[in-house]
Amino acid sequence: MRIPLYQLDAFSDKPFEGNPAAVCPLDSWLDDDVLQKIAAENNLSETAFFVPDGAGFGLRWFTPLAEVDLCGHATLATAWVIFNLLETDRGTLRFETRSGELVVRRGEDGLLLMDFPARPAIPREAPRALVGGLGAEPVEVLASERDYLVVFDDEDDVRKLKPDFARLRGLDRLGIIASAPGESADFVSRFFAPSVGVPEDPVTGSAHCTLVPYWAARLGRGEAPLAARQISARGRELICRLLGDRVSIAGRAALYLSGEITL
Repeated sequence: MRIPLYQLDAFSDKPFEGNPAAVCPLDSWLDDDVLQKIAAENNLSETAFFVPDGAGFGLRWFTPLAEVDLCGHATLATAWVIFNLLETDRGTLRFETRSGELVVRRGEDGLLLMDFPARPAIPREAPRALVGGLGAEPVEVLASERDYLVVFDDEDDVRKLKPDFARLRGLDRLGIIASAPGESADFVSRFFAPSVGVPEDPVTGSAHCTLVPYWAARLGRGEAPLAARQISARGRELICRLLGDRVSIAGRAALYLSGEITL
């Protein structure tokens, strides 16, 4: 069996920046065990698999350790592959996923516009392992259904974090989003998900489903665009908007390699 494989750098317009993702088009779903083994072999934060589904596609995402319910950068990479290599006449893509229908539209100058569900976070008491694992005391702790959102006073506080991933791995949420007001953007963030084999993710679209509702409210921006920057080593800027109970996240992707998996 031969499976096409594409690797792209998402949220970047050139290789070696942004967040790497693998994309595998399939005619039909393989066994979950095989999908997980492919993702582990790719050893990227996410491998996306998609199959035809009516007028759209079914889409799933796997880290090296587990399937996840939502991934922004691998969705962006998948849309780029379809728009630019497989079905170049399309202007809109619809994906059926574990997080419902996701829509990606072509924008101008190669920009792709993703429509995702908003995932607001609510305040909660900080677990001891969270503060200990981050090695710093946030000014605010909130939790969405999937992730913790920890807020600091300024960008430098987030940049200086040196997490203890072993301690963070045992928390009751998939990921930890650290955020603060930005110096060159409206807000900055970093994202850690050691429980699913992703110690630090370079640029995390799905985290902005929680970040955007928080910062839109805090900054009083309503549905106006927000400039976000993820300040990892390969971090990039994202343009986001809160649209009611949805979040718009815009970005580009760059193809790094194409080939085949032989099973």
